[in-house]
Amino acid sequence: MKLLEGKTAVVTGAARGIGKAIAIAFAKEGAHVAITDLRIDDNALATEKEVNALGVKCKVYASDASNFADTDSVVKNIVNDFGTVDILVNNAGITMDAFLLRMTEQQWDTVINVNLKSVFNFTKAVQMIMIKKQSGSIINMSSVVGVGGNISQANYSASKAGMIGFTKSMAIELGSRNIRCNAIAPGFIITEMTHKLPVEVKKLWEDKIPMKRGGTTEEVAKVALFLASDLSSYVNGQVIGVCGGMRT
Repeated sequence: MKLLEGKTAVVTGAARGIGKAIAIAFAKEGAHVAITDLRIDDNALATEKEVNALGVKCKVYASDASNFADTDSVVKNIVNDFGTVDILVNNAGITMDAFLLRMTEQQWDTVINVNLKSVFNFTKAVQMIMIKKQSGSIINMSSVVGVGGNISQANYSASKAGMIGFTKSMAIELGSRNIRCNAIAPGFIITEMTHKLPVEVKKLWEDKIPMKRGGTTEEVAKVALFLASDLSSYVNGQVIGVCGGMRT
């Protein structure tokens, strides 16, 4: 019996990177997967094809996760296509880094809306589905900088710290309905974006990590799989760091 056999998962921002790795990990353990991203591009279609090839149902949806009405509509479409939602992974996120002296209101608002409001939007949209089933797992993708802060990332750090507070509140509100809510706080993870960083910048990051290397998207996905499955049936309201012991 696979860990997520017959379950349906929604993974936001899953066209590439950590979200894609989570979608694949879930599918390998039997879950049907609804993937959302801002637009259906070649990356999103390639991920959809790769997940479908694992013998489960997968469909990609264009979604502005920061928009409440759009999110509600997307979730209704997912339920119409898949029948239900058992697992939600709030992974959609962006960065717009700048020192606060130079940060614009638009940079602040955009990052807060995409990273934090999206978590409210999707959780709000799926909670009644899970409440009626009396079961569910919600996983919010925070960050080590949401725990420890980071220079030139006041907007990103605030959004990821807010996500932790939201996670802990939802764990209390929904726990009695057998719905668990936890957060993952990745550190320096090797993705397309970080792979393109200059060697010296990557070395600065790695010097902060006791394990002396960046993590992989698959290593983050394994923790998401744990939190999505019954292996973590009594884990609720927690923030799990996937950072190699990194200090921010």
